[in-house]
Amino acid sequence: MPNGEYLRYVALGDSQTEGLGDGDETIGLRGWADRLAEHLTAADSRLQYANLAVRGRVAAQVRAEQLGPALDLRPDLVTVVAGVNDLLRPRFDAAGVAGHLEEMFTAFTAAGAHVVTLTFPDVGKIAPLARPVRSRVFDLNDRIRAAAARHGVTVADTARHAVATDPRLWSADRLHAGPLGHERIAAAVAHAVELPGSDETWTLPLPPQPRPTGRQAVRTELLWATAFLGPWLGRRLRGRSSGDGRTAKRPQLLPVSLDQHS
Repeated sequence: MPNGEYLRYVALGDSQTEGLGDGDETIGLRGWADRLAEHLTAADSRLQYANLAVRGRVAAQVRAEQLGPALDLRPDLVTVVAGVNDLLRPRFDAAGVAGHLEEMFTAFTAAGAHVVTLTFPDVGKIAPLARPVRSRVFDLNDRIRAAAARHGVTVADTARHAVATDPRLWSADRLHAGPLGHERIAAAVAHAVELPGSDETWTLPLPPQPRPTGRQAVRTELLWATAFLGPWLGRRLRGRSSGDGRTAKRPQLLPVSLDQHS
């Protein structure tokens, strides 16, 4: 539907789409999908929005758990973003992950929905200790673009813009966008679907900031590894996920209120 005439928006994915890094468990999570729903509501107040994303889910789980319920909601706009949790697993099958995404692209486009997806930024520039998985990110991004092209899926190609790896867009754990990052992702998707009032300003770099000294950089990496990388690895070794026992925060289509963020 051109010109932002969307009435039923459904978001599928993992923690990024759920909104981690933007708000908290006390005040509630906002996130880029919520922010996009606000953009859509500003274009058409009749919009209803559901968010089926659950943190910790790999692409196979997103397809198995969220695809059916999403189709039942008969969306005219869908965002499908998954794969980061797969990237971080010891055994990563890029073709398999892309295959799960493509199955969802196929199902939603066959149902007449406009499907949008994202590419992922160079994690090695966000967290230097994650450099070993950079090639996985590049491979998956190429496969996402190819699958999207086959099915007429819109790609908000955030990976092609340097601002996507600016640390100021990311939360302290470097795995989730912070409020500014979620804001930029929402603006990227709004621009990709040509919503009224959207433009390319989301691609603009932030003002320059002083570069840390070598000693400061090493200390920052050590603190990050202790506070975030260690606990994450511990959960993996125990076979646990941050999403264990969790369900979608917004499983049904509901109107979007703009008052709380105006």
